[in-house]
Amino acid sequence: MDLFEAIKKRRSVRQYLDKPVPKEVLEKLIDAARFAPTARHTEPWTFVVVTEPNNIKAIGEATDSGRFISKAAACIAVFCRDTKYYLEDGCAAIQNILLSATSLGIGSCWVAGDKKPYCEKIIEMLGAPADHKLIGLVSLGYPLSKDAFFEDKRKELKDLLHWNRF
Repeated sequence: MDLFEAIKKRRSVRQYLDKPVPKEVLEKLIDAARFAPTARHTEPWTFVVVTEPNNIKAIGEATDSGRFISKAAACIAVFCRDTKYYLEDGCAAIQNILLSATSLGIGSCWVAGDKKPYCEKIIEMLGAPADHKLIGLVSLGYPLSKDAFFEDKRKELKDLLHWNRF
């Protein structure tokens, strides 16, 4: 799938087949994440890939809006050192994960981290250093629905684009 097709077809997938995502695929997603843009080239991110079912379940149960993570084949926790632009850098890395997953036929869903009440619990569960912030969680798995990647109706470009002035 080419980049523009992946951008248009990416959707939040919350239901997964009971099928593991190969380690090589998970490594490919992290490899894509590390090439995201970063302010001042700080590359503050660290990624924890969770594939152990009991740990995935515990992460899902710890969240307020990500219970579906419990049924995922894998979950990537994206952490960043507490730099000036940690949130922007971490979000860019997550976007690369989401688009790469779509291009490989893997369903994904981004669950917020930063400033959520469950952050400290996830940080403790995964043993992250004190100077790291949880940017987000990305659930991953093969989509349960064959129609998981579809192009839906979006606002028209002409309604969003302005040239030179608002």
